[in-house]
Amino acid sequence: MKLLVVGSGGREHALAWKLAQSPRVQTVYVAPGNGGTAQDARLKNIELSSLDDLADFAEAEQVAFTLVGPEAPLAAGIVNHFRSRGLKVFGPTREAAQLESSKDFAKAFMKRHGIPTAEYETFTDAAAAHAYLDAKGAPIVVKADGLAAGKGVVVAMSLEEAHEAVDMMLSGNKLGDAGARVVIEEFLDGEEASFIVMVDGKHALALASSQDHKRLLDGDRGPNTGGMGAYSPAPIITPQMHARVMREIIMPTVRGMENDGIRFTGFLYAGLMIDKDGNPRTLEFNCRMGDPETQPIMARLKSDFSKVVEQAIAGTLDTVELDWDRRTALGVVLAAHGYPDTPRKGDRINGVPEETAHAVTFHAGTRFDGDKLVTSGGRVLCVVGLSDSVRGAQQAAYDAINQINFEGMQYRRDIGHRALARKQG
Repeated sequence: MKLLVVGSGGREHALAWKLAQSPRVQTVYVAPGNGGTAQDARLKNIELSSLDDLADFAEAEQVAFTLVGPEAPLAAGIVNHFRSRGLKVFGPTREAAQLESSKDFAKAFMKRHGIPTAEYETFTDAAAAHAYLDAKGAPIVVKADGLAAGKGVVVAMSLEEAHEAVDMMLSGNKLGDAGARVVIEEFLDGEEASFIVMVDGKHALALASSQDHKRLLDGDRGPNTGGMGAYSPAPIITPQMHARVMREIIMPTVRGMENDGIRFTGFLYAGLMIDKDGNPRTLEFNCRMGDPETQPIMARLKSDFSKVVEQAIAGTLDTVELDWDRRTALGVVLAAHGYPDTPRKGDRINGVPEETAHAVTFHAGTRFDGDKLVTSGGRVLCVVGLSDSVRGAQQAAYDAINQINFEGMQYRRDIGHRALARKQG
C-alpha cells in the first residue's frame, strides 16, 4: 500500500519512518518532507501544498490513507476536503481543530464539560485586560487566542511582563489575527506532562506518555520554544495517573465533542499540569502529535502503525492493543543559530550518524542544496537515544550528537533532568 504524510518537520519524519517499517507499506509519500525523508529509500518527498493538489495526488496514486502532521493544514480544513472527495484521512475536521486553533473555544468547552483546567477570562479590549491583570496579580498566564506556532503563550512572573504581553498581542498586533483576542488565566504550578491519544470519534487509544522541555536553555531557562527535547515514558504518569487522566480529561473531551455535534477524530494531545497533590489539570489541547514528543514515542512503538491508523479511520480503536519497547527513548533537539527568534538558514550539516539499535536521528529544518545537507529552519534535527534507563538513553543521544556539527548549533545538555531527579528523589 501507498501512504501520504503531510508536513515537513521532525514529527512527520518520525511518523513516515514508523509507517514505512510495515511490510504492507511500499512507499510513504511526504508532502513536502525534508532532507531526512529525502534520504530514506522507503520515503518519497513530493512538492505539493494546496489541498486540491494533495487530494488529486492521493486519488491518482491510490493512496490508502493520509496522515496530517501540522496544525495549519488541519485548521485550513484538509480533513473536510479529503473526506468530501471520498479519501481516507486521519485527523480532525476544521471545526474539531478549534480545540487547538482557538484558546477561547477550548476554555469554554472545558468549562461547559467540567474538564479540569485553570480559571480564565477572554478579552478583546486592552484596557479591560489590563484592569483584570491588576485585579488578579502575578504570576499569571497570557495567551493569544489563535495559532501562533507555539509562541503565543507568555507565563508572566511579574505584572510588568503580563501588561507587556497584552500590549504586544492586543495593541501591538505582533501576532496578527492570532492575538486579536487574548485569554488570561491563572498560573498553575507543578510538573507538566504530554498525554497523547488517538481518537476515532468514540474511542480513545492512549500512546506512551512523554514529557517535553519548552525552554531554550539548560535548567528550564531562556525563552519558550516549540520544544527542545522530550522523553518517553514520563515517570510522573503512573498507571493510576494514566487511568485518572483518561477518566477525567480524555473521555469527557471525546464525549463532549460528540455531544456538541463536532465529532473528534485524529490525534488529541492534552498538555497537563500535575500539581503537588497529584491533581491533573489541562493547560491546552493540541489536535496533532507533539513535536518533539512524536520522535521518542515513535521510536518506542513496536506495533504496525499503518494498521493502527487504519483501525482509527474505521472507528475500531477499542479493539487495538499497542506494543511498546520497554526502554526509555530520549530525544534532543539541535536548533539553528538564532533560534527561536531569527533562525539562520543555509549552514552545512556534517556527521549525521547512521541509525543504530540505540540511536536514530530525525530531520526537521533540513534540506539538500545540491548534494550538501543544510539547515532550513529553527529546529534542525532531533536525535533519539534508547536504553533501559533514562541515564543510558541520555548517554546514547548525546554520544550521537557528538558526531554532528553545523555552524551555530545549539542544544540543551540536560534533557530528561526531571525524570532523573524523580528517580534520585
